Amino acid sequence: MKNSCIVYLFICLIGILYIGCKSFEIYSKEKIPNFIVILTDDQGWNGTSVQMMNDEIHSKSDYHETPNVEALASRGMRFSSAYASAPVCSPSRYSIQFGQTPARLKMIRVGMNTNHIKHEAPYTIPKLLKKISSNYKAAHFGKWGIDVDPSVLGYDESDGITGNKDGGFDYKSNKKQWKNTITDDPKKIFSTTKKAIDFIERKAKSKQPFFLQVSHYAVHSDIMLRKETLEKYKNKPKGKYQKHEGFAAMTEDLDTGVGMLLDRVKELGLEEDTYIIYTSDNGAVPVMPPRRFYKESSNFPLSRGKWDALEGGIRVPFIIAGPKIKSGIESKTPITFSDLLPTITDLAGYNLPLKNNLDGGSLKNILVKDGKGKVKRYSKGLIFHVPYENGIAIKRAHSSIIVDNFKLIKFYNNNELMLFDVVNDIAENSNLVDSLPEKVLELELLLDSYLSKVKAPKWQPGISWKNKPIEIFNSYH
Repeated sequence: MKNSCIVYLFICLIGILYIGCKSFEIYSKEKIPNFIVILTDDQGWNGTSVQMMNDEIHSKSDYHETPNVEALASRGMRFSSAYASAPVCSPSRYSIQFGQTPARLKMIRVGMNTNHIKHEAPYTIPKLLKKISSNYKAAHFGKWGIDVDPSVLGYDESDGITGNKDGGFDYKSNKKQWKNTITDDPKKIFSTTKKAIDFIERKAKSKQPFFLQVSHYAVHSDIMLRKETLEKYKNKPKGKYQKHEGFAAMTEDLDTGVGMLLDRVKELGLEEDTYIIYTSDNGAVPVMPPRRFYKESSNFPLSRGKWDALEGGIRVPFIIAGPKIKSGIESKTPITFSDLLPTITDLAGYNLPLKNNLDGGSLKNILVKDGKGKVKRYSKGLIFHVPYENGIAIKRAHSSIIVDNFKLIKFYNNNELMLFDVVNDIAENSNLVDSLPEKVLELELLLDSYLSKVKAPKWQPGISWKNKPIEIFNSYH
C-alpha cells in the first residue's frame, strides 16, 4: 500500500511538472509586443480632428483634418489630460527617453549645455527593452533634439543628432517661417515615414520585436506643404480659432504620413502585436507668427501656448492603441511623458519597481480597465519647471504642479501663486488662491520639496541657462 502511494505521488508530480513545462512553453511562445511612438512637434491639444475630451467640442480642431489619427483613436484610448513634460521640445524629449522630469534631469530649455546629464545611464526605453529580451531592436527617425547620438541611449538605427534645422527650420527669419512653402516632401514627412516603414518591414521579415520612435519635424515652422493639400484648405472655410491654411495643409500632410505607416503595420500583420502611441512634444504656438500679446489663441479653450507651463503649452494630444486596450475610450487620468518608460516596459512584460530616480509610473492598469484609475508614481503630482524668462511668452520664470483636480503655478520674480481647478476650468480663468488657502499651501509645499529634492535649476535674474555648463551658474533649489 505504501509503495502504491509513492508511485501515485510520483506520477502526480510528473504530471504537474509536465503541465508546468507546457504552460511555460506556451507563455514563452507568446509574442513579445512591438512599440511605435509617433511624436509630432508643436501640435496642440486641439491640433487634430480627434476630439480629445468627450464633453469639450473645442478639444478638436475647427479647421484641420486628420482622418488617419482619427482612425487610430477609434481603435485606441485617448488621454484628455495628457501633458508634455515641458512647454518646449528638448526637455520633453529627454523626459520620454529617461522617465524623469526635466527638473530632475536639469534639462529645462532648448540650447542648454548638457554635459551634466548621464546620457549613458542604463534606464532608457531601448536599454530596458533589451534587458527584457535581447531580440529587441530599436530605431529613431526624424527630429532627435538630444545632445548625444541615439546609439548612446541604445538605438540600433537612427538619423543621428538631428534638430529643427534638419526639418527646414530657418531661425534667422521669423517672417519667412510662417509663409507657405510648397514641396513634395514637406518637413521630411514622407522620407522619414519611408525609413520607418523600411525598418518595420525588415523586423517583420526577421521576426524581431522592435521599438520605433518616429519624431516628425512637422508641425513646427517653417510652414511646408504639398501643393494639392494647400489648394484644399484655400477653398475650405476657416475655423474661428484655427485659420492658417498652410499650417492646416501641413497638418494633413503629416496625417497622410501617419496613415502610410499605420497601413503598412496592418498589411504586415503586426497590428495585433503592436502598441502605437501618438502625441506631441509640447503645445502649439498660440498665434502665427508668435507674439506675446493677442486676443484669440489657436489653443482655445486652453490658455497661452508653447513656452508657458499653462495648459496651452503643456496639454497635448495623446492616443495609445494596441493589444487588450479598450477602443474608442477617453481616459481622464492625468499622465505625462515620464510615464512612457515604465508603461512600455510593463506592457513588454516587466513591471519596473517604483524608483526614487524615476518620476513616471505605468499606465497598464488604466489601459486595460476602461481608462479609469490613478498612476502610481514615486513622487506625488506632475511637475513642470520653467526657471527662465522667455520674451515671446509670459516672460516670467515659473513652475507648476498638478495633483488630482488642482494645478498650482508659482512665479519666481515675486513668488505670486495661482491655483486652478483644471478639471472644471481648463481655461484657467478662475484663480482660487484666496478661496482655497490650505490647498495652495499643500501644493506649494509639494512643489518646493520636489524641486529641492532633485536640486532643480533655480531662477535668478539674468540667468538664461544657455550654452555654459550648469555648474558655472551654480544655482539650485
